[in-house]
Amino acid sequence: MSMVYDLFIAPFSEFEFMRRALAGTLALALGAGAIGVFLMLRRMSLVGDAMAHAILPGAAVGFLLSGLSLFAMTAGGFIAGCVVALLTGFVARTTELKEDAALATFYLLSLALGVTIISLKGNNIDLLHVLFGNVLALDDQTLLLIAVNATITLVVLALIYRPLVIECVDPGFMRSESSA
Repeated sequence: MSMVYDLFIAPFSEFEFMRRALAGTLALALGAGAIGVFLMLRRMSLVGDAMAHAILPGAAVGFLLSGLSLFAMTAGGFIAGCVVALLTGFVARTTELKEDAALATFYLLSLALGVTIISLKGNNIDLLHVLFGNVLALDDQTLLLIAVNATITLVVLALIYRPLVIECVDPGFMRSESSA
């Protein structure tokens, strides 16, 4: 029994950084898991990975303008993600290119732009370590941001659950019901 305690309970009772890591991981799992189910049902599993890479130039610009400001990097990443999403939708609707191909194109371009920005403006602090960081280094501000994002995600999904399920299962029925 002592071995079980030493392996699974002691790290969380002794070290605050381990409790923060656990709380952050649970919040991410709750929010990302729910979104992931609907992305899989809609055959859009690439979207999560693509958007994670698409925010890199915005986060890099936020870092260059404000340093390690969580707000600046989050705002920059959000703006970059929205630009990639809007460009993807525009290209998919105005050309014969399918949405997943357009998304893959824009996220790769965005990722390349982000890596270029980071490379050109080298710094003693490696931004890649900040962006892809270490779960054991979560601070209060970051943990709060993760919790707020997970909460908003779950509340919005709860509000639009029924139409979202119908759209995933039978998009034709959803279109016929919404036009009536």
